[in-house]
Amino acid sequence: VQLVESGGGLVQAGGSLRLSCAASGDTFSINSMGWYRQAPGKQRELVARISRNGGATAYADSVKGRFTISRDNAKNTMYLQMNNLRPEDTAVYYCNAVVVGPDYWGQGTQVTVSP
Repeated sequence: VQLVESGGGLVQAGGSLRLSCAASGDTFSINSMGWYRQAPGKQRELVARISRNGGATAYADSVKGRFTISRDNAKNTMYLQMNNLRPEDTAVYYCNAVVVGPDYWGQGTQVTVSP
């Protein structure tokens, strides 16, 4: 499985971005998926997760009500709609896919939110 993120960039506080994670390869093996982020000097943290069929989602408290995770299995793509962005959301955002075996990770996409 290969995961490629896109959609990051520089945005002012209060703005929006939509991240995408395109999966390829053995996509039938993918179960749940998620978005994680890592800010400089901090550990990687969970942002949001979504079940295989998209029916169940979970969010970090810090993003609840602002971020929405979704996936389109027909397109093998997962999304993260980020609204009302804050400077503390600045980080590299990583796509994660859970399979039987070690998880797969994307290369990350930088999100920078200016005050």
